Amino acid sequence: MPGPPFFGALLRIVWQHVRDRMLQAIHEAGFTDFQEPHFAVFSFPLPDGMRPSELARQKRMSRQAVNYLLSQLEELGYVERRAADGSDRRLVYLTPRGHDVVAAIFACLRQLHEQWSKEVGKERFDDFVDVLRQLSTKAQEPANR
Repeated sequence: MPGPPFFGALLRIVWQHVRDRMLQAIHEAGFTDFQEPHFAVFSFPLPDGMRPSELARQKRMSRQAVNYLLSQLEELGYVERRAADGSDRRLVYLTPRGHDVVAAIFACLRQLHEQWSKEVGKERFDDFVDVLRQLSTKAQEPANR
């Protein structure tokens, strides 16, 4: 087995680069008030129609921290909390502005995917993504948490 940096650190380094690129793309699209901590809400899967407590559990954050971020994002016009029809529970929904941020993120990720495919070769990059999907699926199984 090779020595440091181990695969966890390598994944973190690449992930930080991806987040930096996404934040840059968001700002270039005109959403300059979007901050890095907001990625906790704007990450897969998106919270459209989700309870704040469910979002907190999914993101492994306290409900207080999630509600703080949701309040910020609501004030900035990216999300709204409203009750579903016939219910008192408020759910989180992306606003049109929030969907525009998602579109900027997706465009950035498609561009980065294309760039990295060219840099390392399409087949190698596709294999890499397939391995990540396989490991991601396995990691989400209850026995592996």
